[in-house]
Amino acid sequence: MGLTPSSMAVAPAIATVEVMGVEVANSVVAWLGALTLVVLMGLSAFFSSSEIAMFSLADHRIDALVEEGKKGAKRLAELKSDPHRLLVTILVGNNLVNIAMSSLATGLLAFLGFSQGGAVLGATLGITAVVLLFGESAPKSYAVENTESWALRISRPLKLSETVLWPLVVLFDYLTRVVNRVTGGRSAIETSYVTRDEIQDIIETGEREGVIDEDEREMLQRIFRFNNTIAKEVMTPRLDMKAVSKETDPAEAIEMCIETGHTRMPVYEGSLDNVIGVVNLRDLVRDVNYGVEDDQSIEEFIEPTLHVPESKNVDELLSEMRENRMPMVIVIDEFGTTEGLVTTEDVVEEIVGEILDAEEEEPIEYVDDHTVVVKGEVNIEDVNEALDVDLPEGEEFETIAGFIFNRAGRLVEEGETIDYDGIRITVEAVENTRIMKARLSKTVADDPEADAEADPEADADELAVED
Repeated sequence: MGLTPSSMAVAPAIATVEVMGVEVANSVVAWLGALTLVVLMGLSAFFSSSEIAMFSLADHRIDALVEEGKKGAKRLAELKSDPHRLLVTILVGNNLVNIAMSSLATGLLAFLGFSQGGAVLGATLGITAVVLLFGESAPKSYAVENTESWALRISRPLKLSETVLWPLVVLFDYLTRVVNRVTGGRSAIETSYVTRDEIQDIIETGEREGVIDEDEREMLQRIFRFNNTIAKEVMTPRLDMKAVSKETDPAEAIEMCIETGHTRMPVYEGSLDNVIGVVNLRDLVRDVNYGVEDDQSIEEFIEPTLHVPESKNVDELLSEMRENRMPMVIVIDEFGTTEGLVTTEDVVEEIVGEILDAEEEEPIEYVDDHTVVVKGEVNIEDVNEALDVDLPEGEEFETIAGFIFNRAGRLVEEGETIDYDGIRITVEAVENTRIMKARLSKTVADDPEADAEADPEADADELAVED
C-alpha cells in the first residue's frame, strides 16, 4: 500500500543541511562534530603528555635505553638531539589542535541553534574546562608517572607529527629565534625543568619528608658548595703546621711525627717560608730500621710538593693532587709566604664532614638548641649552619676567631663577650694571642613572645667583659 499525498504531509520532515553539495541530516552533523572534538581532545592530550615525557627524561637515561636496545629508543634519541625543534613541534601541534577545538565547538553550537554570543561563551568555557581536565592535567600526570615507557611509545607518532607539520615547524622555529635575538632572550626556547636552586630545594624537602636523613642532606649540600671553596678555607694554618728542617736527623723527624700524630711532614730550608718538599714517616722508619748507611740525612727522603695560591679552587686542587700523586700541598699568599698546608683529607672533609682522630675534639660541640661551643678555626659558614644564624663573612676573615677579632678591633681575653644581632659570643679559651674556643648563644628565641620581650634598642655590637 503506497503513501498518499495527505499521509506524506502528516509525516515529520527530517532537518537536513547541505554539506559540499550533499544533503546531510542535522543529527549526523552534530555526531560528526562531537566525534571530531573527541579526536582533537585526544591529540591535545598526546601533545601535552609528550612535552612532559620528552623533557623530563634525562639524556643519560636515553643513552642507557639505546644501549639496552629498547624499541623506539633510537628514534627517541634522534628527537632529543634537537630539543628546540622538538619543542616547537609539540607547541605548534598542541596550539593547532586547541584552536581547532574552540573553533569547531563554536560553529557546532551555532549550528544547533545557539545565538552567536551564546555559542562563543559556551565554546570558550566548555573547551577550556575539558582541555584543562583531559588535555592537560590528566595526561601530564600520567606522563610524569610513566616517563620512560610513555616517551618510547610516543616517539613514532611524534616523529610523524614533526614530518606532517614540517612547514609550520620550520617557520616558527625561525621566527622564535629571530624574536629571541631582537628581545635579547635565549636562542633556544627550551630550558631544563630542574635548576641548581631547585635541586637544593628538593634536597631540603626530601629531608623534611623523611626521604633522606640529615647526614645525607648535609653531604649533598657540601657537594654544591665544593666548587666555590678555596684552599684558604680548608687549609691547616701556618700556626698549626708542624714541619722539620732538612738538617734534622731522621730519628728526630720520626719522633716529631709520632708526637704530632702525622704520617707526613713538610721539610723546609732556612725558614718555613721555604718549604722544599714533604717527608713520609714510612720511608724514615724503613731507613732507621733497615737502612744500610748510618749517616743518611733526611734530605734523601724528601718528596716534591706543590705550592698553590690561597685562592686556588679546591675542586681544581684535588684534581691536581690526584694527577701528581701529592697528598700534601703548601698554600702561599700573594707574596710567596707560606700560609698553611692542605692534605687530601682536608679536601675530602669538605664533602663528608670532619674525620676526627681518636683523641681529637669535635670542632662544634652542641650544648643545647640555642648554644654551641666551637673551635676558633671553625669556618663561619659551618657555625651559621650549626646554629641556624647568619653571621657575615668578610674579605679579611673566614673563621669565628677572625670574626671576633674583626668586631673587637683588638686582641681579646678569656671571658670577653660580643653581642651581635641576637647572638652572644663568649671567648672561652685563648692561647697566647689565638682564640682557641668560643661559645655562641642565641639571646633572642625564635618565637613571637620572646621577640616581643627583647629590647629593640639593645646595642648589637657592644663589647663587654663578663663578671
